[in-house]
Amino acid sequence: MDPKYIAQLKQKCKPGDTTTLVEMDPGSFKTFDEDYYTLVTKRRGLFESDAALLDDAETKAYVFHQASVHGSTFEKDFAVSMVKMGRVGVLTGNQGEIRKHCAFVN
Repeated sequence: MDPKYIAQLKQKCKPGDTTTLVEMDPGSFKTFDEDYYTLVTKRRGLFESDAALLDDAETKAYVFHQASVHGSTFEKDFAVSMVKMGRVGVLTGNQGEIRKHCAFVN
């Protein structure tokens, strides 16, 4: 994570503070847009999962592409992804399990 961003977050969130809210997408947190990718390229994501997007070469290339073209394909790509997720068969009851640690079968 960007050290300057860490310092900004520490100014907002003091130890023990459980009431302060921090936007996941500062500057455009009220809109659903591509600015998220720009923040991730600057190492300003709040979560480990944001940073992990830069660990895989293909995903990293996609993130940097979206940041450089200002999300020109973001809405189309998002729609395609949602359709794909809708096709995922969710296992219920005895058909599957909720893993206690996602990398291992219970």
